[in-house]
Amino acid sequence: QVQLVESGGGLVQAGGSLRLSCAASGRTFSMSVMGWFRQAPGKEREFVATIWWSSGNTYYTDSVKGRFTVSRDNAKNTVYLQMNSLKPEDTAVYYCAAVNRYINYRIRDEYDYWGQGTQVTVSS
Repeated sequence: QVQLVESGGGLVQAGGSLRLSCAASGRTFSMSVMGWFRQAPGKEREFVATIWWSSGNTYYTDSVKGRFTVSRDNAKNTVYLQMNSLKPEDTAVYYCAAVNRYINYRIRDEYDYWGQGTQVTVSS
């Protein structure tokens, strides 16, 4: 089992920045992929970004490319999502997810482990 705990959400004005963290514990040695998803009110949970744990390869949804950066600290078993130039449409609950095999990273149901989510609110 892997446990994930997100932190770093909050309220920020448009154009501002936030950094989310996701700390993993448990069977972290088995992790292959860690991802970030978000869910806005009344909408489906959508893919935001992902990172391959061993290689560090990263992938993003088009709407955040150039603004968000996903990274990891292997020693701390932590993945980060640096969010810059935030827009009101980025407002959502952000979730960290993990899986211990290589998957189609854009598909929510492919991930086995999820955090509790952290709220990000961007005011205009």
